[in-house]
Amino acid sequence: MSKLTNLTIAQALAGLKKKEFTAVELVDAHIHAAEAARLLNCFITETFDAARAQAKESDARYAKGNPLPLDGIPIAMKDLFCTEGVQTTAASAILKGFKPPYESTVSAQMKRDGTITLGKANLDEFAMGSSNTTSAYGNVINPWKRKGDNKDLVPGGSSGGSAAAVAARIVMGATGTDTGGSIRQPAAFCGITGIKPTYGRCSRWGIVAFASSLDQAGPFGKTNEDCALLLRSMAGWDPKDSTSVNKPVPDYTATLAQGVKGLRVGVPKEYRVEGTSPEIIALWERGVQMMKDAGAQIVDVSLPHTKYALHAYYVVAPAECSSNLARYDGVRYGLRVEGDNLIDTYEKTRQQGFGKEVKRRILIGTYVLSAGYYDAYYNKARRVRKLIWNDFIEAYKKCDVLLTPTAPTPAFAIGENTQDPITMYLNDVFTIPASMAGMPGMSVPVGLSADGLPLGLQLLGRPFEEETLFRAAQALENAANFKAVPQNFVGKAA
Repeated sequence: MSKLTNLTIAQALAGLKKKEFTAVELVDAHIHAAEAARLLNCFITETFDAARAQAKESDARYAKGNPLPLDGIPIAMKDLFCTEGVQTTAASAILKGFKPPYESTVSAQMKRDGTITLGKANLDEFAMGSSNTTSAYGNVINPWKRKGDNKDLVPGGSSGGSAAAVAARIVMGATGTDTGGSIRQPAAFCGITGIKPTYGRCSRWGIVAFASSLDQAGPFGKTNEDCALLLRSMAGWDPKDSTSVNKPVPDYTATLAQGVKGLRVGVPKEYRVEGTSPEIIALWERGVQMMKDAGAQIVDVSLPHTKYALHAYYVVAPAECSSNLARYDGVRYGLRVEGDNLIDTYEKTRQQGFGKEVKRRILIGTYVLSAGYYDAYYNKARRVRKLIWNDFIEAYKKCDVLLTPTAPTPAFAIGENTQDPITMYLNDVFTIPASMAGMPGMSVPVGLSADGLPLGLQLLGRPFEEETLFRAAQALENAANFKAVPQNFVGKAA
C-alpha cells in the first residue's frame, strides 16, 4: 500500500471503508508530515489535538458502518473562513486573536460531511496578492524547487498556504477562495488541481470579504476527482447569503468517465498575451492536441474585451475592498491601538493593523469611489465587466469549454517580482476575465518547465456547468499523466 500521505482522497475513502487503515492513522500520518514541513509555513493556526479527537469519531462511524461522505479526510481550511472558537485572522495583524462565535457555511458543510481540519492555512493578507508574501504571519514557501537552484519559490496567491499544503502532502485537500485567480494560479504553481466554481455556487457567508461581487470559495486536491468530491460538499444554496444561487448540486464525479468525444473546446486568440513564457505557449498547444486526440472538437473563438479585464478588475476589486475593510476600526473586534480620540484610534489601529498591499488597495478603492471619479472609473469598469461577460456568453455558443494557460510563468522566487506591484498584478492576466464574468474555471497540472517546475492549463466553462469542466479536466489529466511531486516534502510520513 502507498504511504498514507500519498493517497488521493478517493483512495483514502476506499481504504477506510475496507479497514485497511484507520482515520486516526490517516490523520496522524498527515500531522507528522505537517510537523516535518513547518518551514513551509502553511498554517497560521494548527488544530492537531482537535483533529485527532475528530478522527476517533470518524473511526467510530466506520465501525458502525455509517460513515459520512468524506469521513476522516484531513484538510486545510484557508484562514479566511470563520471557524467557531478557532482563531481566524485573514493573515492580518488587525485580526490576530479573533475567534469567531460562528462557523462559515462552507466549513460547516465540510464538517457535516466528516472532513477533519488540521489547521487554518496561511494566505496573502485579506486575500490580496498573487505570491503569499503579504501575510502578517510570514511567507508561505512552495515545496517545489528549480533544478540546480535552492531559492525559495512562491506558492502563488492568495491561497498559497492551502495549495502548498496539498502539494507537500500535509493534507489531502484544502479550501481556497478565488477573487481574481487565487485558487487557479496557486494550483498551477504547486502542481495540483484547483477549481473556482461559478459565482454563487458556494456560500460566501462567514468568509472574510475582500471583493464581494468576485469572491468565491473552491477546493484544491491532488486530482480532478478529489476536487469533484470536495466541491460536492462545499457547494449549495444558503439563505444567509443573498448572492448564493438556489440550484441543485450534482454528483460531480458522475461525468468523469464520460470522456470528451464530441465536446467542443474553444481556444481564445486573445490569451496569447505578450510576456507569456514560450514554455507556457508550447504547453497550451500540447494541451490543445491532447484534447483533440481524446476526441474533442477544437474551435477558435474570440474574447475581444479580454485586454481590458485586468484594468477593470483593479478598479472593481479595490473599490469593494475599500468598502468591506472599513469595518476594521479597532472598536468591535480585533486589534485596537488607543489614540488621543476616536478618530486617532481609528487611524492608529488601521495604520498598524493593515499591511502595505492592503493599504495600497484601500487607497485605490477609496479614490475610484470618491466624488468626481466614481463615474470616470468605477462605473466605467462595471460597464467593461458586462462586455467581458457578453464575450463569454457569445463564445459558449460555439464551444462547451475554453482551454487557456493558467499563469504566464512558472513559480518564481520570493522577492523576484515583488518590487513592482504592476508586475505582480499581471500574474492573474489569464484568470481574471472569468472572475469578472463569474464563470467557473479550474487549473490542471499538465507538465514541467525546463527548470523542473509544474505548469498548469486552465479550463473555463459555462455558468453552473462544473460537471462539464470536471469531464474535460479528467480527459486532460488522463492525457497529461502528471505524476511529478515536490522534491523535498513528499512521502516522509507513514
